[in-house]
Amino acid sequence: MKVEHIGIAVRDLSQSNTLFEKLLGAPSYKTEAVVSEGVTTSFFRAGDTKIELLEATTADSPIAKFLEKRGEGIHHIAYEVTDIRAEMARLRQEGFTLLQEEPKRGADNKWVCFLHPKSTNGVLVELCQEITED
Repeated sequence: MKVEHIGIAVRDLSQSNTLFEKLLGAPSYKTEAVVSEGVTTSFFRAGDTKIELLEATTADSPIAKFLEKRGEGIHHIAYEVTDIRAEMARLRQEGFTLLQEEPKRGADNKWVCFLHPKSTNGVLVELCQEITED
């Protein structure tokens, strides 16, 4: 398991893209809407890891609620796994609380599942696996 990306909640994606382009010395390589989650994402490369900026597109999206409660900042850490269903079963057996029963389609062509922060010392953890088929 390795860190695949760090998700950062932002209020203004355009402004944050400019800031992170200056910070990382390279432009975003991909912007994508994830309608089911009410967000638009923007990805940057930072060595072997990616940075995902997340802007809410609906007032009731998880990112909008996060921003309202906590403001801008780190939202989640995502770990790449080779078999998301097996990893979900293992973590459930270890006592972690999963926020989904089944993986769902996320940004950047990934299957994703989140672990509840109450079971991970306050950190929202995302598992992600590259989608190779539907």
